[in-house]
Parts: sequence; structure tokens; C-alpha cells
Amino acid sequence: MRHFGHLAEDVRGRLFLEQPGVFDADSEPAVLATALGGTLYSPATRPTLAADVRKLAARGVVSMVLCLEDAIADHEVGAGERNLVEQLSDLVNDFTDHTQSHPLLFIRVRTASQIIDLAERLGPAVELLSGFVLPKFTADGGGEYLAALAAAEASTGRRLFAMPVLESPELAHLETRRGQLHGIAGLLAGHRERVLAVRLGVTDLCSAYGLRRSPDLTAYDVALVAGVIGDVVNVLGRADGTGYTVTGPVWEYFPVQERMFKPQLRRTPFASSGGTAAASGEEVRRRIIAHDLDGLIREVELDRANGLLGKTCIHPSHVPAVHALSVVTHEEYCDAQDILRAERDGGGVLRSAYTNKMNEARPHRAWAERVLLRARVFGVAREDVSFAELLSACLCG
Repeated sequence: MRHFGHLAEDVRGRLFLEQPGVFDADSEPAVLATALGGTLYSPATRPTLAADVRKLAARGVVSMVLCLEDAIADHEVGAGERNLVEQLSDLVNDFTDHTQSHPLLFIRVRTASQIIDLAERLGPAVELLSGFVLPKFTADGGGEYLAALAAAEASTGRRLFAMPVLESPELAHLETRRGQLHGIAGLLAGHRERVLAVRLGVTDLCSAYGLRRSPDLTAYDVALVAGVIGDVVNVLGRADGTGYTVTGPVWEYFPVQERMFKPQLRRTPFASSGGTAAASGEEVRRRIIAHDLDGLIREVELDRANGLLGKTCIHPSHVPAVHALSVVTHEEYCDAQDILRAERDGGGVLRSAYTNKMNEARPHRAWAERVLLRARVFGVAREDVSFAELLSACLCG
């Protein structure tokens, strides 16, 4: 699979200086962690789950979580498990011949025992799984999940990754946060080869205080949440070889496409340069989506500035925006290459190719390495290609 692989080859050629690279479920963990992108969550109870995976894969979704936890009611768990086994067993017939690629698929469980049980019940369909999402992960209870994952790996003979979710009140509460983070760091260090990424459950963190951000605010505008994110990155997102990929929190709001009142007057990246000509139905749809994604776009930019990569998504329209913002810009690419070249030559400071900043070889080396890894996965945009063009191509493709 590859990011933007659903676009026509000539469209990719016009957009990218360096094309997104090909990867699969067996690629090295650093590549897969970077490639997660917008990870789309779906309730495991959906009767059309297999069809959804096929359709979303064709639209550029690269990672999905099939959720047995908060996305479904307590009384639906048994039905969700049965549906999950049935739907993945249907999918395995499509994808095991390798003529089609499927997204990286993860199951979000409620209990550690579900990991072993589902791995056994899936039978041959376990080949479609990349791992499990571990909810409410704490220093005290996380070990049980990781032990169950190791047992499932041993019984299936398949590499299965863990994505623990940090969302418990112990992380929100200041007096317990430090101990929890250091305990979690120690616990994960013993299973480093199994931890693909650490996810943030900001909705649950907010619930400990009865908070909810509006669509006009990002997670970073909520002081309590911003503090937790900063501390998680401080302990678990270090660039010294001890850290992990930390993914961005969910954006809770999605486009209401039936809200059609005067959409042509909204200022969006897709605004026409022509006078007052009426917009086509497809252009109106794109403008509505772009307007409603303004908050998401701001939050993804702040995620990147704060050391987070990828994002939890609850609506398919979020994924193209996350992926378009993940493409390395021509300026970033030039800077990263110059920094690493200078570092190999002994360090020092140099003016950027765009002549608008200082590039200091040694302090910026870790940033440059991350940029080039992202370039390997998401590609490098041509110098004159903007985020708006990338997003527009995804929405039209």
C-alpha cells in the first residue's frame, strides 16, 4: 500500500517531487508508525464492516481501528465480537491473494482476555490484523494487556503491535500523572518491539473535569489537555531512542453536508478566483467540508509543532486532511537534507535554501531525520504545490 495510491499516476506526478513510498504490514515498525496517518475508528458492530474496509481502502484510508470499547454499548460487546470475526473472515478471502491491499487493521478491546480470545476465534483472518489498541492504559493495568498480546503472538505466529491509549483520570490528575508516566515508560520499555505508537484519549481526559472543546478551539486551547500532552511527549516522545510515536487526539466534529446555506460565500482554500459564477455541486461540497475542517487543520498543525504524528479520526472526511498535512513540503525537504549534509560534514550553522531561517546541524538533526522518514512515507510536494491542492486532489480522487 502507499499513501495517495488511490490517485491517478499522472495526478501524483503533478503533485509530488518525491512520490510516497510503498509499504505493507510487514514493514519495519518505524515506517509503519509514521505511516499510520489518519487512523479511522469504526464500531465493530457495523453490519457493513467488510464493505466499509474495502471502500475506505480504495479512498486512501491506510489504518483503521475496529472498536469494541467506547464506540459500542455495553450490551453490544458479544454481538460486536461475533460480527468482527464474521466480517474479517469475509475480508480475508479478498486480501490474502495479495492482489488487493487492505488498511493496517487494529482491534480496540475492552479487556486483556479479549486479545487472546479474538486471535483464536479469527483463525486464518488473524493475518489481516496488525495489532490491538489497549484502552485506559495505566502503569498498574497495562502489563496484563501486553502479556496477552505476547501470548496471542505466540499462538498465531503473527507479529501483533500494541497501541496503548493514555486516557485515564490518573493521567489527568496532576498528583498521579508523573508516577503514571514513568511507570508506563518502564512498562513499555520491556515490550518496545511490540509498541507501534502511543495514542492520546483526550475525550476521556476531558471527561474527568466535565470539559469539552468547541469546534472553534483545539486541544491545545484547553489548558489541562495541553499540559497532559506536553508531559506525555516529555516522557514518551523523546528523540534519544527511548521514545515512541505519539499520535494526535481525536477531532470530534465532522462536516454536516446537508447544511447548504450560502456555502459559496465561505472563505476556503477552494474559493474560485472567478467573480460570482455559481459553484458546481461538487465544488460546494468541497467548500463545506473544507470550512468544517478548519479546526481540524489548525489542530493537526499544532500536533506537529508539539511532537505528535498521525491522528485519531472518527469520520472519513478527516483522513484526507490529515494525510495532506503530513506530506513534506519542498521547504522542509530542502532544510532536512541540508541539515543532515552539514551534520555529516562536522556540524555548524547555515542559511536555509529559502533564505528565511537558520539551520543548525546538530540541534536540528533529529527533526531532519523525522522529516525524511515522513518524506519516505508521505512523499514530498513539488515546490509550487500547496496543502489546498493536495487536499483538493484527495477529495476529488
